[in-house]
Amino acid sequence: MKKALIVVDVQNDFCEGGALAVPEANQIIPYINLIMKENHYDQIVLTQNWHPADHKAFASNNGRKVGETITRNGAPQFMWPDHCVQNTFGAEFHPDLELDRAAHIIQKGKNPEFDSYSAFQDNNHFMKTGLDDFLKFHEIQLVEIVGLAMEYSVKNTCIDAARNGYVTCLHFNGTKAVNAKPENGRDAIYQMIENSVTILG
Repeated sequence: MKKALIVVDVQNDFCEGGALAVPEANQIIPYINLIMKENHYDQIVLTQNWHPADHKAFASNNGRKVGETITRNGAPQFMWPDHCVQNTFGAEFHPDLELDRAAHIIQKGKNPEFDSYSAFQDNNHFMKTGLDDFLKFHEIQLVEIVGLAMEYSVKNTCIDAARNGYVTCLHFNGTKAVNAKPENGRDAIYQMIENSVTILG
């Protein structure tokens, strides 16, 4: 069974000091580097939030406050601070992440009208990223997933992977939650398990 590692959004803006820092995010980077080195993967894919400056998920572009939720294109849209803007330091991969084993980069959130948590598609399910085509081309059957943040991009990537027919595993030690509410990370784990995602301790 061919397997791939998907490393989700380990970018400066989601790490310590970033515009949208996930608590303890930097702690997962040595673990991710270790499994890339010690485990055999047929493919290693990095995902990268790659927002244009005028992205409509940014509170600043809607005259709203961070944390509000509005309706856009018929779906709820959370208002985020500006983050991972194309060609900025915040959008770059964290310098401690070892990139030499990665074969492919999937950039998401490029359309200013639609947010994109999952590495497979935008939140409105209008546009695919090409990740599924890449994995199927390389005959991948099993995916292991790590990265940031657990209850947003990681959860949605895991669930979409399982729904696309991949045996899907999340490395618990390779992800961290924002936990805006204390139960968010826990609830994300339950939701992933309910959607056939295996949690690796």
